Amino acid sequence: MLNKIRKLWFLISHYKLIRALLDLAFNGYLKDMGWINSFIKNKSIDLDSNPIPWVAYPFIVFFAERLNKNMNIFEFGSGNSTLFYASRVSSVIVVEHDKEWYSNIKKTIPPNVNIHYVDLVYDGLYSKFINTLNTKFDIVIVDGRDRVNCIKNSIKNLAENGVIILDNSEVREYSSGLVFLTENGFKKIDFWGIAAGYNNKTCTTLFYKENNCLGI
Repeated sequence: MLNKIRKLWFLISHYKLIRALLDLAFNGYLKDMGWINSFIKNKSIDLDSNPIPWVAYPFIVFFAERLNKNMNIFEFGSGNSTLFYASRVSSVIVVEHDKEWYSNIKKTIPPNVNIHYVDLVYDGLYSKFINTLNTKFDIVIVDGRDRVNCIKNSIKNLAENGVIILDNSEVREYSSGLVFLTENGFKKIDFWGIAAGYNNKTCTTLFYKENNCLGI
């Protein structure tokens, strides 16, 4: 009986909080960004179940409107982000280290995506795969494994006006990659926020130079 009274008291005393939390499922930022939908379906998707990158929401809002069909992207790591970018740019080339994930993603990619499976060896072909391509990319997205080495190898194949994106840039083990880019003349913008379906704060960082393809 005492436990029931305590539970009832908790519900009464926290009525406003409970009502506000329930309201988040139907109104406001989390619902509008698709966070609730992502949480329920365990996928990185927006309100209408379209694929989105699993990065900080503020970055998606900033980045999406600056993409265009003349751009070429290289992406370390594949997923719903690949489908999101492919619908907005000319082409996406991806390197993926997880063979099972690679097989699943390959079934869903559109014609303007070229995905490659490369076994993960740190400071090996995975991080250097971009250097095997005779292409300069407008955008390089580092969101897979061995991220510091991926960053270091990326600038060789980055267009003069290109930009580099590093997700989860708050992770300490990636700090040397941030220093490397800064020492090579890149400025940065940090986008802090939550990502689809998760409530932990994360950071997605955009590295750029003057006269870049995003018009920053």
